[in-house]
Amino acid sequence: MKIWQKNIDVDSFVESFTVGNDRVMDLQLAAADVLGSLAHTKMLNSISLLSDEDLEVVQMELKNIYSEVMNGQFQIEDSVEDVHSQVEMMLTQRVGDAGKKIHSGRSRNDQVLVDLKLYFRSEIQSIFRNTEELFYTLTGLSNRYQHILIPGYTHLQIAMPSSFGLWFGAYAESLVDDLELLKAAWNVCNKNPLGSAAGYGSSFPLNRTMTTRLLGFEDLNYNVVYAQMGRGKTERILAQAMSSIAATLAKFAMDVTLYINQNFGFISFPAHLTTGSSIMPHKKNPDVFELIRSRCNKIQALPNEIALMTTNLPSGYHRDLQLLKENLFPAFKSLNECLEIAAYMLNNITVKDNVLDDPKYDYLFSVEVVNNEVLQGVPFREAYKNIGMAIEEGTFKPSKEVNHTHEGSIGNLCNDQIEAMFERIKASFGFEKVDQALNELVK
Repeated sequence: MKIWQKNIDVDSFVESFTVGNDRVMDLQLAAADVLGSLAHTKMLNSISLLSDEDLEVVQMELKNIYSEVMNGQFQIEDSVEDVHSQVEMMLTQRVGDAGKKIHSGRSRNDQVLVDLKLYFRSEIQSIFRNTEELFYTLTGLSNRYQHILIPGYTHLQIAMPSSFGLWFGAYAESLVDDLELLKAAWNVCNKNPLGSAAGYGSSFPLNRTMTTRLLGFEDLNYNVVYAQMGRGKTERILAQAMSSIAATLAKFAMDVTLYINQNFGFISFPAHLTTGSSIMPHKKNPDVFELIRSRCNKIQALPNEIALMTTNLPSGYHRDLQLLKENLFPAFKSLNECLEIAAYMLNNITVKDNVLDDPKYDYLFSVEVVNNEVLQGVPFREAYKNIGMAIEEGTFKPSKEVNHTHEGSIGNLCNDQIEAMFERIKASFGFEKVDQALNELVK
């Protein structure tokens, strides 16, 4: 079934090519499609395009379909083109002519736009929840191991003392900044495109403010042409936010693969969380973090993929946009899985508490010795030269007492302040408002 079909059958080869993977991808939009229809039909009733009697039966059956979606019982039939057609077909089969009226005042163009915005909001909430779990896992580890020192590196050469507290905490704060980008993506996704129809509005007196409220959107995409132009742009902005989180995860995964290496030996994981070799019986490979690194590097390519697919499109709808689902939708699952398993692995990490006892790390403390001389009144450049000469002559003696007290240093991690930043960002999303609106719509 095609809701646009007239009396001409489309060539089967053309149909197969143009439908592509839409049926598979659209299953993920099913809940959003029903939610959009619940709001749209209430609005149609308010402007007398759907009677009270028709609204009652349509709403009841749409809620039944929604329950089927949530219970995993919804399917898109092979003969049906997309999720919009499937929902409308099911509704018409069950309630008759009333089901044929629900498309008044909208196009598949704005229908898929609102589906995508609703779906993206849901996925952002999932990403946020998993990021939150990882964030508090990292700050917990940072607090627990704040006094255990490890080498800090520049140019991958030993540089100055660091600590597990700094290391874990650094990635926690990185996630806070990543969530600033996710919040920007949320703001873009949280605007209602419904009512823009095919991109040029409708002669029906639609109440777009009403559907905005019913669906829990913060605001409208007001200009109907821009509402259509937002497709592709919305995906790219969301992909950029996901890419930022992925970059933090990929860098952390790279650190882990170094630190678990025997030449470093700073951390370890239980044997059942690592993998072995088919030929070397001693191997305990960090495959989880290698896959996190690779998956997240792939996600970092996503904004560029989307940009290249949309960069030369003029205004209005184009079928090219259909393919964005195939790039973006799997990335949600992949990023969420990486966040989840990273937190799971960290809950089983073991850290080494005497890393810096090894003499090869003595030079890490050269700056501490320089600073000690400065505190005794020696000019910095003199002190620097003195310690440099001692190192060259082999007479350098490290002072392994580290006294860093300023904000964000080894002795003053400021994790409470970092957690406060996180909570401020969390509150700014307003997830509760969205959840309340959608719960009201389906109850």
